[in-house]
Amino acid sequence: MNSDLKETLDELWLRYDNPDFIEPDPISVPHSFSTQLDREVSGLLAATIAWGNRKAIVKSGHRMMELLDGAPYEFTMGASDKELRGLERYVHRTFNGTDLEVFVRAIRHICATHGSLGEWFQSDYERTGDMRTTLANFRTLFFSTPHPVRSEKHLSSIAKGAACKRLNMYLRWMVRPDVHGVDFGYWSRIPASALYLPLDLHSGNIARGLGLLTRRQNDWKAVEEVMRELREADAEDPVKYDYALFGVGINGDWKE
Repeated sequence: MNSDLKETLDELWLRYDNPDFIEPDPISVPHSFSTQLDREVSGLLAATIAWGNRKAIVKSGHRMMELLDGAPYEFTMGASDKELRGLERYVHRTFNGTDLEVFVRAIRHICATHGSLGEWFQSDYERTGDMRTTLANFRTLFFSTPHPVRSEKHLSSIAKGAACKRLNMYLRWMVRPDVHGVDFGYWSRIPASALYLPLDLHSGNIARGLGLLTRRQNDWKAVEEVMRELREADAEDPVKYDYALFGVGINGDWKE
């Protein structure tokens, strides 16, 4: 990567990786809580519905937390069947109350069996040494509990070549140490270098405009391609450039 492009990426990263990024972004949902366990649960749920209009996503994410009594971890682990059925009135685009109940029950199973979402992700990465394998293993584990087939579309499959944008975004939130206070950096047993870009329409378009990506589809092959470039810019923390690519893409304030 030439020095001019790296300088551009670094400038754009610093422009957006700051507390002003939080409020209009889905990460504001876990930021509304103070404990790690609440942030892990609320973060996964908020990331799951993160497609479409950001304002609508954030509003739906906070409404979801209200249905979880403002205590996502406690509700997830202790809600009765009757309380879980009360989630039926939730809807965000194609993610409905049935899906929310499925996700809460799956998270409960993982936390009860492995201690927490963070403990499972860190242990599995330590065992495999490959985030791609961990992404695949998580989806298998997640849907090992009873669920309707319709809910499976809400957790992307890397085995089917999906970019896994929402899971990669969640992992960025939980893994990446961030001196600017946006990402949480809780899961220290996973290095930031192991993360993958949460590639979407906005970041993909900017990556192509900067010459970081040639593949036209926003799929896993595109993620691998752009990550080769980003790791040249910063091998230890390549996904910090998600701020650069997504921030410019969503705000439209960069011209080639």
